[in-house]
Order: sequence, then structure tokens, then C-alpha cells
Amino acid sequence: MSVTAPDGFVAAGLHCGVKDTGAPDLALVATADRKPVPAAAVFTSNLATAAPVQVSRRHLEASGGQAVAVVLNSGNANAATGDAGRSDAERMCELVAQHLGCAPEHVLVCSTGLIGIPLPMPAIESGIPGLVAALSPDGGVDAAEAIRTTDTVRKEVVVRDTAVTVGGMAKGAAMLAPDMATMLAVLTTDGGAEPGDLRTDLQRSVRETFNTLSVDGCTSTNDTVIVLASGRAGSASDLTHSLTQACDSLARQMAADAEGATKTVRVLVTGARSDDEARQAARKVAESQLVKCSLYGVDPYWGRIVSELGSAGVAFDPDLVQVTYGDVVVCAKGVAADHDADAVLAHLQARDVDIVCDLGLGQGTGSILTNDLTHAYIDENMRTS
Repeated sequence: MSVTAPDGFVAAGLHCGVKDTGAPDLALVATADRKPVPAAAVFTSNLATAAPVQVSRRHLEASGGQAVAVVLNSGNANAATGDAGRSDAERMCELVAQHLGCAPEHVLVCSTGLIGIPLPMPAIESGIPGLVAALSPDGGVDAAEAIRTTDTVRKEVVVRDTAVTVGGMAKGAAMLAPDMATMLAVLTTDGGAEPGDLRTDLQRSVRETFNTLSVDGCTSTNDTVIVLASGRAGSASDLTHSLTQACDSLARQMAADAEGATKTVRVLVTGARSDDEARQAARKVAESQLVKCSLYGVDPYWGRIVSELGSAGVAFDPDLVQVTYGDVVVCAKGVAADHDADAVLAHLQARDVDIVCDLGLGQGTGSILTNDLTHAYIDENMRTS
């Protein structure tokens, strides 16, 4: 059920013709009673902002943080499309609103796919009536399928605690980098919250999850995370915790399904002067092509890691740094440490890899979730369609 697991939501997904493969490419998540509920979003920090991001941001401002539905298409990003792209995004909202019986500003819109190509609006326009008609409490799977691009699997999550339920779906396999990680995510909850509080909760959750994910260091034009709160379970005292759990699961699913990846890697930096410096250093290591290639090759070349730490733009003392693969220290006080080479090799051959770097300078900690760099990533991104 994923995105429809919380009480008060329906969803649907189908093929309308954006993709020429026949795969699902149009999705909708809506309130079951077609009435607006508190909504919040976090958008890409990329200044080359796609039309749907501009329109959704404007609609949230106009509605005072209320929404009935989110319509999403895959196969075309509707980015770098100018005024025509903004008109197309608005048209998607208008058509959904007409069929749901709500105001256009109560509909948010997301797109993902190739940049710089106009949306095939006739296909989308013909698909929306059937999409609305297909809305169902069991439609979460179809919606999650319809937002996939290079994803090999659906990304879905349900988090239940004693008070509220959070459901979610996402897509993302590349162009993933902090602020934000190409990704779209729609979250729903039956917890109650005012729009301002909901926005704060979502921002905190995103900061600890999606903003600690970096597949390739590239931030997309379309990145969007949206949450809708039906309030049917009553007010939630700690919605941030449940949202963070949901976002963390989706981020980990993205890392595991990253284009061409054979490993999911957590880079943790400790002992920095501050948390910000630790995060900066962790990101430098995580996004290093040299480090990524050595991980793919199962080569514990810790010198590459030390080099990246030293060029990260944070406080660094080469005589204090320590590097660990799993729980095996391979570098201590800046030089090679005696260690069990077979244990390190076994850790690097696993699907999940941990690298811990202690700078020895303070109490700051920060981590980034990433992956290795393989031939398959290059093959995928040589393609233009």
C-alpha cells in the first residue's frame, strides 16, 4: 500500500504515452475525500529549477500550505522548457483539479526524466481522466511503478508507530547529491499538523536523510519531497521521528539501487571540529571517483581517502587521522597500521560497506550514504534516451 497506507489517501498509476516503451508514466496521489489537507515540500537547491518545481512552490504559497493531490509524470523532466513548460505544468494541475473538483492551487505537480524536451501534453491530457478514475486505496503500488525512470525497483515505505502511520514512495537512482538528493518522493501521514509545523518536520527529516545521500555529486533540476497530512489519527506529538524513519528508508533504497552500483557505502567522519566540517569531509570522500573506483575494485587503498580528507577544505592534521574499513583500522596517526587484510577484503566484498575516518580534532561527526562507481554507471549515462 505504501503511500496509501495512512488513512485518508488514494493513488493510481498508468501508462499514458510519455514513455514510448509502454511502461507506466503517470501517477496521482490524492486525499480520499478530495478535500485539502496540510501539505509541505522541500525542493531542489539547483537554480536551474524545473517548471513543476516552480509551479508547486507557487501553489503551496497560494494555498497557505494546503493540497488535495500530487500528480507526477516520468519520462520527461519538463525542465529548461521556459514559459511553455510552466504552462504545461499548470495545465496538468488544472486538469486534475477539474476531475477531482478542487482548486488548481490545491494540486501539486512533479516531473522526472530527460531535460530540455517539451512535455507531450496530448498524451498527458488524455491520460488524466483515466488516472483520476483509477484512484484507489490499493493504488500505491501502481503509483510507485509509474514514477520510475532508471530505477530497477519501486521504492516504497510504511512506518507505523503507536499514534500515526507514514507512507511513502520515491524514485531515484542517479543525479543524487545533498541539497537535495534526480529524486522525487511523496509522503503521506494520518497524523495531524499545521502546515508550518509540517514544513519544519519535513525539513528536519530531509536534512538527516536525503541530504546525506550522494550517488554521483549531481543535484537535479526537479528534486522534490512532498508530504500530505490527513489528520485522521489526530495530532502527532513526534511526527519528525516517523517522517525521518520513512525518508531514511527511501534514501537507503535509492543508494542500493543507484545506477550500476554493486555496493552501498556509508562514509562516517568523526573527530572533526564541528558537525558541518565532518559532513563536508565525508562528502568529499564519498564523491571521490578514485575512492569509488577502489571500492568497486575491492581495493582497500586508504591513501585515496586520506588525500580527499586533506583537500576537503576543513581542519586536518595528517599525523592524527585514522581510517577504518568496517571495524578494522588500516591507518592510524596518518600511517599504515598492522591489520587483518583478509578481514578488510571480506568487508569490501560485502554489499554494505562502512568507512570511518577519525580526524582526531574535536567532537564533530557527519556521514554520507553513497556507492561504488562501475562500468554500468557509465554505460547508463552515455544514453540520451
